[in-house]
Amino acid sequence: MRKFTLCFGLTLSFLYSAQTQIGNSDMEQWENVTAPTEEPINWNSFKTGSGNLSGFANKQIERSANVRAGASGMYCARIWSTSVLGIVANGTMTCGRINMGSATPANAANYNYSSIADANFSEACVDSPDSIVFWVKYTQAGGGAQNARIHAILHDAFDVHDPVDANSQPHVIATAELNYAATGGNWLRKSIPFTYTANPGLLPGYVLVTFATNSTPGGGASNDEVLIDDISLVYNGAVGLNEASIEPMHVNYVNEELSLFGQTQGALMVYSMNGTEVYNGLINGKTAIALTAGIYVARLIDQKGNVFSTKFSVN
Repeated sequence: MRKFTLCFGLTLSFLYSAQTQIGNSDMEQWENVTAPTEEPINWNSFKTGSGNLSGFANKQIERSANVRAGASGMYCARIWSTSVLGIVANGTMTCGRINMGSATPANAANYNYSSIADANFSEACVDSPDSIVFWVKYTQAGGGAQNARIHAILHDAFDVHDPVDANSQPHVIATAELNYAATGGNWLRKSIPFTYTANPGLLPGYVLVTFATNSTPGGGASNDEVLIDDISLVYNGAVGLNEASIEPMHVNYVNEELSLFGQTQGALMVYSMNGTEVYNGLINGKTAIALTAGIYVARLIDQKGNVFSTKFSVN
């Protein structure tokens, strides 16, 4: 659940008008790998939940190397459902926090929420995206016409709940949601537009994104599985991430100097594969950086707010 030291959208806005992306959207950085409390950095599951049943939470998320062909990173997130005494608990991943208030899945005491006073359980977003894009591989264990789900809520400075309740509704700026069928053993790219509400005068402050193995609380079967990777907020205005204009980024590292090709200017972050940030600064083509042998992930946010990520090795 730990948040990045650099909050992409807010910190970079002081450097230039970068538009917000969600931290660790490529699922490359994890903490407590293999432990019961394993989670992707910047995201949360049941093990960091709140509520009077949070002490009974099962592990239902882990790092997976089952990535799609052509993916720039090594890992994706795997969430899965479990069943206890015939009651199915859907696998869930959110950039907010899960509240576990009832053993009955559809009970209103069970919800996800943005806890804006705690950066570990909220995701800042001060811009207005057009859509959210992600890659997914969804496998049903029980068959039937079951659907997995994504729901994203753009909202102002309020602890919004998902499902949206009466107190949250006046603070919702836009939503993007999709219930989708099993992907037939394939990775599929999903793009879901945000639908903006009629709530006037609200300023974007946060986005609450939730992935679940089933669109119905308690639906599906034990061991339904959803793999998730490469999540992006898309801005199709004059400034921002335009899907049609993205070019690849390549990294070359020689004699303690890192060079970028394809995309060369912007704010660069470099992470080791255990999630440690080893470089953070502006780059124009190349920069001096001392790296030991291993595999790293480079993430660049250019002057228009486009986000690029790629893996590279150091011998």
